[in-house]
Amino acid sequence: MNILKLTEQNLRFNTDSYKKIFSQNFIDDIDSFSLVQPRLFSTLTNFCRRKYTFPILLIRSQENINYLAKIANVIKRLYIQDGTLYGGEYHITSNNIILKPPKDPSNPFTSLGKVIYAEWIELEKLLGSVHAYKKYINLIPGIVHQANGGFLLLSLRTLLKQPLMWKRLKQCIIKKLFEWFIPNNITRISSSIPALPMNLRLVLCGEYDSLASLQQLEPEIHKLAIYTEFEEQITIITRKDMFAWCHWTSVIAREAKIPHPQADFWPVLIHESSRYTGAKNTLSLCPCWLLRQLQEAMLYGNILNKKSLQKAIEIRYWHENYVYKKMYNEIILKTISVQTEGKVIGQINALSVFEYAGHPLLWGQPSRITCVVYLGDGECIDIESKTQLGNNIHAKGVMIMQSYLHSKLALEQHIPFSASLVFEQSYEEIDGDSASLAELCAVISAISSQPIDQQIAVTGSIDQFGNVQPVAGLNEKIEGFFYICYKRYLTHNQGVIIPADNVNHLSLNEDVIKAIQEKKFHIWAIKHVDQALQILTGLPWDNAQGPSLIKKIKEKICKNHKTNTNEIPWLFRWLNWGQ
Repeated sequence: MNILKLTEQNLRFNTDSYKKIFSQNFIDDIDSFSLVQPRLFSTLTNFCRRKYTFPILLIRSQENINYLAKIANVIKRLYIQDGTLYGGEYHITSNNIILKPPKDPSNPFTSLGKVIYAEWIELEKLLGSVHAYKKYINLIPGIVHQANGGFLLLSLRTLLKQPLMWKRLKQCIIKKLFEWFIPNNITRISSSIPALPMNLRLVLCGEYDSLASLQQLEPEIHKLAIYTEFEEQITIITRKDMFAWCHWTSVIAREAKIPHPQADFWPVLIHESSRYTGAKNTLSLCPCWLLRQLQEAMLYGNILNKKSLQKAIEIRYWHENYVYKKMYNEIILKTISVQTEGKVIGQINALSVFEYAGHPLLWGQPSRITCVVYLGDGECIDIESKTQLGNNIHAKGVMIMQSYLHSKLALEQHIPFSASLVFEQSYEEIDGDSASLAELCAVISAISSQPIDQQIAVTGSIDQFGNVQPVAGLNEKIEGFFYICYKRYLTHNQGVIIPADNVNHLSLNEDVIKAIQEKKFHIWAIKHVDQALQILTGLPWDNAQGPSLIKKIKEKICKNHKTNTNEIPWLFRWLNWGQ
């Protein structure tokens, strides 16, 4: 298998073939929503135009006003009002309340069928209320009365925080009647308030966890509702995809009264969007995220071009990077020990992603993994798991690594060595299996007594056949290790080993790309652990014609077996006497 050494073309989205699209002024008569949200648009079309449909629509989306407004605007375009009046007119005389058919659209309980949305709403504002003062009864309309005959869009958070609201709404929709709730302190009404005819379609928007909570509250919800999703990302495969994304972004700018982006603005936004999604050819459709990029760029020039967006990104990065620059300084000042030069047996730089609760960014940082071996029964002790600092996925990765090593050595008996692995100077929980490749390399280095080049950091998980699997946070990991190397001294031999299947996730910053162009820093993309070992140790795993790691390991095992057959007392063997 060939090792792929990455060049500039592999490190970011190539936008050259889309320059004509970037120069376009996108026209208004094309529906950008239908281009980037085809599933949601089709569902909304059926929901709005078909008479015999489910009365409730569940949409997986973010629960904020921007998403609700986007969906509501589409419904307004699709919904055809025919002038039908819904609801009725209440006539209150003394203590008697009479409901008459709707005639006047200005009546508070008569509606032509509006589209109304709310991110948060209280129960009384939604359903209205009954008030009494002396001899007078007053009925206060709620949002449902204004939306009668039309559509009501709510965030699921509103219903989950107020379970009674869901029960009232569900009854209203199923029965097609709005039944008034009369507080106990009102005793002046001699007869009940007539129920108001209700023809309401409800749209509920929420994330997966909110949808799961609703299903717990209402197990039969999917029998009452149809389901679709607001797509957060678009994968750019064709020019049509890029056109759709640019058009969508331009509409967001126009709605915010922001000038149309210039041609050189788009490549910078695409690069930043790729970093945000974590995939080179995948761009964000999130209205909130896109609007933020547009608004921040406008702060630095009142125009959307390359210079203004680059400045906005640079300033935002500086505003937000205090915490992880502080962490990097601890490595640079050697408070945290990470070597970026030399060779060490059983020690490797693994790349990890860190986050602090409440902080908007993730950042990558090298972690020093060490391994020591000693006479034993082949057990690999994961100190993180033993001390409950490693979660189940991390423990699974260590077990897979151990299984691969036993299989690869193909010994009839247990390996006569045990090993212990640890993340040095790590005091928080280790999550995930992205260090399993690095851990395996550290173990093999320790058993073979072959040193690892400390100029190279590693990320990737492995399977039981030694295949290297993709992991998350590639950009942050590479940039974190590069920053440490750059601040110390670039030796021109430093770099990072990554899974080959992660190449399409790369969207690196300009400093790293420039260093790779100048061959001061390197990225190797590999498919198998053998390739990583070759780069890190300078020796192949197996080589019939010359030295190899497997030969060194077998020599060590044979030496240990010979020592054992001489029956040297265990204490002497432990002290390495008699050899």
